[in-house]
Amino acid sequence: MASMTTASTPDRTEDLPRLLPSASNFRDLGGHVGLDGRRVRHGRVYRSDHLGGLTPSDLRTLQGMGLTHRIDFRGVEECAALPCDVAGLTALPLSIEPTVVQRVQALIGEGTVPSEAQAVELMCDTYRGFVREAAPMYARFFRHLIEQPTPVVFHCTAGKDRTGYAAALLLGALGVAHDDIVQDYLLTNRLFRRSPLVQARGPAHVMDVLWSVQPAFLDAAFATIEQEFGDLPSYLEGPIGLGPRELAQLRASLLEG
Repeated sequence: MASMTTASTPDRTEDLPRLLPSASNFRDLGGHVGLDGRRVRHGRVYRSDHLGGLTPSDLRTLQGMGLTHRIDFRGVEECAALPCDVAGLTALPLSIEPTVVQRVQALIGEGTVPSEAQAVELMCDTYRGFVREAAPMYARFFRHLIEQPTPVVFHCTAGKDRTGYAAALLLGALGVAHDDIVQDYLLTNRLFRRSPLVQARGPAHVMDVLWSVQPAFLDAAFATIEQEFGDLPSYLEGPIGLGPRELAQLRASLLEG
């Protein structure tokens, strides 16, 4: 696990939730303190939920934010069930198929109702999969940020797991302190609202775990990175494809100064 340092970014819930009130978990990653004390630029990279339930007012706001692309980490069936095309934004599908709800339903079908602890472990295993199996999609995510240095929003369905891991990797690549990365990740528990447009069923105690984020989930991802690649820089340079030149380009684009 990356060494823990004192968080240097103040509580971010005062202004960010109001950017798009009808979009759960939408926020600007700008403002975090990155490498050499340089802050992440505002208005360049946003994270969100599915964007499929925007009010006309919020849709106009989104279209006026200068965004050019929408990166969608949802699976094929998720995209078909809840289209979220936004006029003026080019969509880049980077499909990472969801598995945890299906695994819960499979266990129930076998006569086993997972405990809360088992649900947590299922989520941790999902994050390990992000590190391993989903690395090619996250590599394409970073490649897009470098090749298209224009404002972008990236999202999945809830904007918390596939999106949360992407945000953690990006902030880590920009030199943001680990505590600040975790703080941004945990904001989901204050900002996310379960959408009536998303169908996902299971025991209440299990769904409470699946619809939240916990430090243990992200810890599982970073522990896997450490165990299998040594550290985050090695993982970014290896499976993600961020060598010194690419990393310098990313930082020049997204860090102030």
